[in-house]
Amino acid sequence: MSTHLTRRTLLAGASAAGLALALPGTATAQQLGYAAFRVVRVRPGEPSAPEITLPAGYEIVPGAKYSVASRAEYYTFVRGPVADGIDVRVTWPGVPVRAVVHQESRLDLRRDRDGVGFTLPVTLPTADANQPTLQVWSFPDVSPGMNFRIEHNDPDRVAGPWTTVAWPAGQVRSVVHQLIAAHVIWQDSGMIARAAAKGHRFVLMGFETNNTLHADNPPHWHISYNSGADFSAKTHNPHFWLDAQGRTFYNGMDVTGLGRLKHYVGDPAPVYDFVGDANGGRGDLVVTFTIRADGGLDIAPADGPGYAIAAGRDGTLLEEVTVLRAGLPWLRVTTRDLVRTGVLVVGVDGLADRPESRHRVLRYDPLTGVLRR
Repeated sequence: MSTHLTRRTLLAGASAAGLALALPGTATAQQLGYAAFRVVRVRPGEPSAPEITLPAGYEIVPGAKYSVASRAEYYTFVRGPVADGIDVRVTWPGVPVRAVVHQESRLDLRRDRDGVGFTLPVTLPTADANQPTLQVWSFPDVSPGMNFRIEHNDPDRVAGPWTTVAWPAGQVRSVVHQLIAAHVIWQDSGMIARAAAKGHRFVLMGFETNNTLHADNPPHWHISYNSGADFSAKTHNPHFWLDAQGRTFYNGMDVTGLGRLKHYVGDPAPVYDFVGDANGGRGDLVVTFTIRADGGLDIAPADGPGYAIAAGRDGTLLEEVTVLRAGLPWLRVTTRDLVRTGVLVVGVDGLADRPESRHRVLRYDPLTGVLRR
């Protein structure tokens, strides 16, 4: 359940020469490019596949995980000679097309009675590099010391393992409350600034339900620490698993050099910065996570007061979460993510000091997640 994009072998057992032979007369392995596109339907319906026409020398990447139909869309991957743009034709009788997405953009469409045409860039070196095409993510804060993203999951877009289980409605709702609460804590605590001063960063993120190249299950969320600029640096990567009430019950924390460390309710999970020789070479303490009995999370920075993300008034983390500071109720966080229209409503209510309340509406492209200013 790695949360960052990783390079994978796309064709097991295929040599570079074999790849070149797969596209006769077009390109060597070094010249192959990859692209993905999502064809979004006007209305969700029974999953089906359109007819796709590509220029000579290009092909659909073989394998079921590279061509995927859901109720809301169809996505596929193309490979062939690197090109700034190739003409692609999608014929889908009886299925009106709303948009075609590539990376984080909607492509210009040439429409006719039975489908659409468009120009597709084929420029990326691997299929994996095209994963942003599949992901509907918003990034409310990408700044020194912080990379914060919110995944916008839609039951009509499920793919991969998510097609075989019940829709995780509670976890999808709860994870957004908890991410917002964590971001508020990190802003208040000064941990973002301390990470930035070292050239490090925290990463806040949830899980996605539509990407067959990243089987991101079971439902979980993360507060990761990169001892550098990205996931190629030494990293502590907690995986906070959620139950149907939005409660964390397990933390499988991947630590560079140590593998996965397993933590349950009441088990402290310290995070270090890998700077210096302290703590067996893991460096200085940054923060400690401890899963609470109510399914929330105690958060103890190395400096300053402790915080907690705790259950709401109904004893779950579904409708809201309570944020504690120094052991006292501080904030109440609620969210409502309208994934079909691209509206995320965030409420932060001050419990000890009403002027600390603030409410915000984030608007985003519902097909890409890109925030609208």
